[in-house]
Amino acid sequence: MEMFSLALLGVVVAIVIMGIKIVPQSDVWVVERLGKFHTTLDGGLHVIIPTVDRIRAKLTYREQIIDIESQSVITKDNVNIRIDGLVFAKVQEPKDATYNVVDFKEAVSNLAMTTLRNEVGQLALDETLSNRSRLNATILEVLDDASNSWGMKTMRVEIKDIAVPLEIEEAMNMQMKAEREKRAIELKAMAEKEAVIRDAEASKQKEVLNAEAIERMADAKKYEQEKVAEGQKKAMELLNEALSQNSQAGEFLLAKDRVKAFEELAKSSSKDKVVVPYETTQLVGSLSILAENLGSK
Repeated sequence: MEMFSLALLGVVVAIVIMGIKIVPQSDVWVVERLGKFHTTLDGGLHVIIPTVDRIRAKLTYREQIIDIESQSVITKDNVNIRIDGLVFAKVQEPKDATYNVVDFKEAVSNLAMTTLRNEVGQLALDETLSNRSRLNATILEVLDDASNSWGMKTMRVEIKDIAVPLEIEEAMNMQMKAEREKRAIELKAMAEKEAVIRDAEASKQKEVLNAEAIERMADAKKYEQEKVAEGQKKAMELLNEALSQNSQAGEFLLAKDRVKAFEELAKSSSKDKVVVPYETTQLVGSLSILAENLGSK
């Protein structure tokens, strides 16, 4: 009897131990009861009924990386390339991920491959190489719509590698080199054109400045001549006024000029000179006028 009790106790303890489940953090377990979905177990300690309940699937809420296998794809311009990528997705509804699709990872991978093949077939090689972001966005949109029914959420899609045939790659390198040489020639021609324009502008500016300088010099000379003319006019007015007031003022001025000229001749070092006034009486008259004027002062 005691042996039976111990055996029964052992069975009960074993059943209890079998019913205790510890789920890791960020994981989720799908539980079936008698072959039908019952509940999900999140991280922590849980108790189920052994033999009645069973763990149908063990999933994780963490983001998962699903590989898009390398595949051969023909572009719109009939170039055969190989392309692969990655899909980042996570489980949102464990029940749907378990019962709505056999293998959600394989389903996502195959759908991504099909969508990628269709999209690349609509693009030329150059567009395919330069529009990875467009491909990523298109595949992400398609996968996101389809994966909702699988209890998945597609986070992002990344094209990992695009491989082109060797001969196509060599042709592309030659084309790129030719484009760079063409661009260099265009830049050089543009630089030379700009230099010519700058030189022309500099010459034009120089001519403008020279013209402005000449104009200013002409204005200054004109101003000087006007001032000299004004001075001469003023002097003539004063002379006329003096002549009107004193009849001998004109003779006085002429006498000064004659005496000054005579003094200059007298200063000459030549020994063979003979100074004879043209009219001696005029010279004597000039001296007498000078004497009178000096005496009056």
